[in-house]
Amino acid sequence: MPRFSVCEISTLRASFEEDLRAYAREGVEGIGICEFKLPPSRQDGAALRAFRDSGLSASLCVPATLSILPLPRMPGPKDPRERIAAMSAGLRRLAAFGPAACVCLTGPAGARLEAEARRLVVHGLREVARVAADLGLRLALEPVHPSIRQDWSLICTLPETLELLDEVGEPNLGVLFDTWHLGDAPDVLQAAQRHAARIFGVHINDRRNPTRSWKDRALPGEGTLNLPAILGALDAGGYHGWYDLEIFSDDGAFGDAYEDSLWKLPARELVRRGRAGFLRAWRQRRAPKPTRT
Repeated sequence: MPRFSVCEISTLRASFEEDLRAYAREGVEGIGICEFKLPPSRQDGAALRAFRDSGLSASLCVPATLSILPLPRMPGPKDPRERIAAMSAGLRRLAAFGPAACVCLTGPAGARLEAEARRLVVHGLREVARVAADLGLRLALEPVHPSIRQDWSLICTLPETLELLDEVGEPNLGVLFDTWHLGDAPDVLQAAQRHAARIFGVHINDRRNPTRSWKDRALPGEGTLNLPAILGALDAGGYHGWYDLEIFSDDGAFGDAYEDSLWKLPARELVRRGRAGFLRAWRQRRAPKPTRT
């Protein structure tokens, strides 16, 4: 069976302790810990004990500062050097939980020239990856959907991401494959199967129709993506890592209070539906047909 976990952003209004209880009670194996949900650092010992008592594993964890370049829609330092320091501090804090990987982004170019932005990102990712390596951690770099590139990232496709990873040149830096971001990309099935060995984690979710914004995602099987085909491609390529449910569904936290926001659901109901939808797609998975040459 695949390893299924839940990213804490999916249950935004629940606390860290409430997430631990809800996920464990719904039979989930892992938790994608978000640093912003942890109690104050002076309570890290208690948080670690609660985590261990839950029986959950740490899957794809998210530092509070997760990109080299600033994100216009997220708080955090503006200067890349300060962001690298904050990311490194977040990795040190999360390392105690033993995550399978920690998520990172490039951030957008903003007012910088593309070449300068890329140079900063390459050097920044290299530095952060070496900090992670010293901690025994892997980093998973996430490309974003082209529709939101200007606010989030220099990269949008698997080929772009792999090219950047090769430029950084650190072996503990891989890909975070998010179905919302990559699921409708051309040739995504072939690319996912071909490069599965370089994928360190998968965020699982679905796309609404219409999609109202980046913070308007659906639970697996309740949207328009062909998840059985995507899961089949990853499985055929040899991916055996975590499938981490990640839901953004704005209830006003990011400026759009959707009446049908999934964040309004009780945590256990959201987890139950998300896990059931994922397992249905997994049972229906199918490998891509070989391409003709």
